Amino acid sequence: MIKKIVLAVFITGLVATVQAQKIASVKMKEVVQRFSKKSDTIYVVNFWATFCKPCIAEIPGFIRVTDKYKNKHVKLLLVSLDLPAWYPNRIAAFAKKQNYTPEIAWLSETNADIFCPQIDPKWSGAIPATIIVNSKTGKKVFFEDEVSEVKFEELLKSVM
Repeated sequence: MIKKIVLAVFITGLVATVQAQKIASVKMKEVVQRFSKKSDTIYVVNFWATFCKPCIAEIPGFIRVTDKYKNKHVKLLLVSLDLPAWYPNRIAAFAKKQNYTPEIAWLSETNADIFCPQIDPKWSGAIPATIIVNSKTGKKVFFEDEVSEVKFEELLKSVM
């Protein structure tokens, strides 16, 4: 009887880990609202795409660093700029294959001239691009390039 219960718990856990996460479709306004609210949370919002090699190279380091500072209320949001045909199934499958655990959203807008300035007036639209925001202190930093895990941690600490 105990073996059956243990096996059932194991299988349930295995099924839960195999399922891909739900990926929300968002507008940039929603992304900005999330990190603009006064709170103790420090948001790291990374704009990426499954076809972007520099994006894929930096995300594992972002995950490790944000996990390290989870107790300091650091939250990573990965915002996919993939094509509409990739939403949601291909993005979810890619994220599952890469073992991405942070929340992922897909930006359902295509006019970079409108959505980029909402993040930073200097954002050309290139990816990877990341904004780190501490709404409690008003500190924020934006960068539009691949960064190393060490550099990312330095940037994160600069807004804490």
